[in-house]
Amino acid sequence: MYDVIVIGSGPGGYVAAIRCAQLGMKTAIIEKYPTLGGTCLNVGCIPSKALLDSSEHFHNAAHTFKTHGINLSNLKVDLKQMIARKEDVVKQNVDGISYLMKKNKIDVHQGMGSFVDNTTVKVTKDDGSSEQIQGKNIIIATGSKPANLPFIELDKERIITSTEALKMKEIPKHLIIIGGGVIGMELGSVYGRMGAKVSVVEFMDGLIPSMDKTMGKELQKSLKKLGFEFYLKHKVTGVTRKGKSVKVTAENPKGESIEIDGDYVLVSIGRRPYTDGLNAEAAGVKLTDRGQVEVNDHLQTSVPNIYAIGDVVRGAMLAHKAEEEGTLVAEQLAGQKPHINYNLIPGVVYTWPEVASVGYTEEQLKEQGKKFKVGKFPFMASGRARASMDTDGLVKVLADATTDEILGVHMIGPRTADMIAEAVVAMEYRASAEDIARMSHAHPTYTEAFREACLAATDNRAIHI
Repeated sequence: MYDVIVIGSGPGGYVAAIRCAQLGMKTAIIEKYPTLGGTCLNVGCIPSKALLDSSEHFHNAAHTFKTHGINLSNLKVDLKQMIARKEDVVKQNVDGISYLMKKNKIDVHQGMGSFVDNTTVKVTKDDGSSEQIQGKNIIIATGSKPANLPFIELDKERIITSTEALKMKEIPKHLIIIGGGVIGMELGSVYGRMGAKVSVVEFMDGLIPSMDKTMGKELQKSLKKLGFEFYLKHKVTGVTRKGKSVKVTAENPKGESIEIDGDYVLVSIGRRPYTDGLNAEAAGVKLTDRGQVEVNDHLQTSVPNIYAIGDVVRGAMLAHKAEEEGTLVAEQLAGQKPHINYNLIPGVVYTWPEVASVGYTEEQLKEQGKKFKVGKFPFMASGRARASMDTDGLVKVLADATTDEILGVHMIGPRTADMIAEAVVAMEYRASAEDIARMSHAHPTYTEAFREACLAATDNRAIHI
């Protein structure tokens, strides 16, 4: 019998397994697909970043190299090679996870994991054969799948999800994206940079609606420069395909029907928890109305020896959130008392400029009736950003009006995905805006913008604006 069985090998699952093994537990991990790593490594975070980097190189070569004094001719995209490089990046990462399983002496069982009872899991292989394994504790880490609208039929050829968008055989002439969230904006950027016309249909009144409104407005400005069209506050009513053409019908804010014609539709309206085939009821595990596994503050399900983490439970669907939860469960099982501050798990959008955020948004603070100060600093005023021609965006700091404690940091600009870590550290230690303002930041760097925004929040003391 294993001490721990982990069902699912995404960032939550494999991290939970490794931490359990490090803490001396006999551990097994079950994965239904041939490779480890889950959505993130195979069809999510890693491949999308690989394509984002490739397309950004092409876009810069086409649009900014000449200004830098680099002249090129006959520039073209080799999409086949771009996809091949992406696949190689994915392989390196998933091979790395396999190595970590061997290094930590974790048994890998390939097949579909389903509960027989609260200590027994059946693993069904692709050929139909199966085995049963037992564990004192079980961690559900089955992740999520792309969500869809009930009236849209995904043919996975012209009407696609993010999975198919990562392996296109041609650059779309006109890509219509349903949903203005993180995944849609990232994949739209990939193809928009390579010449596709991109139209975004979003039900809400702004992009990336889960983030601070300023970020959505600034991102929209930047994407417009790539030629994006936006249909905000539009409700999609239908999607049809005829040959190589697709049509999206939607209702505008006045209730009038509009039509958008293209050659591909990317349905990107979020993701749903994935428990298909898990047979959770056999173990007595309760699911919520939304299909999530119900957990308490210790990520324990309705069955005391079964836990759940990551996209399949409540909260933001983020790889690093799943990792934190996997570590938390492992350490709890070892008798430790770990803690996660969910408010300080950063969110990132890997467009260019990048968007990164941690803590409360301005809208949330207003809703709470909290008195706060705002400090902003535009990258247009950053020497480092001017040098690299990355002047779009700004850093926005929200600080308590009385104590000056930093309550939220929202950035859109170059390398903000990396810059946000400084804000997370500051907020973990409950730093004030003044604390950051007093710290020396190397010049010229992008991170100076964070310091300047903190100066702006403390008596409007920013130096360079």
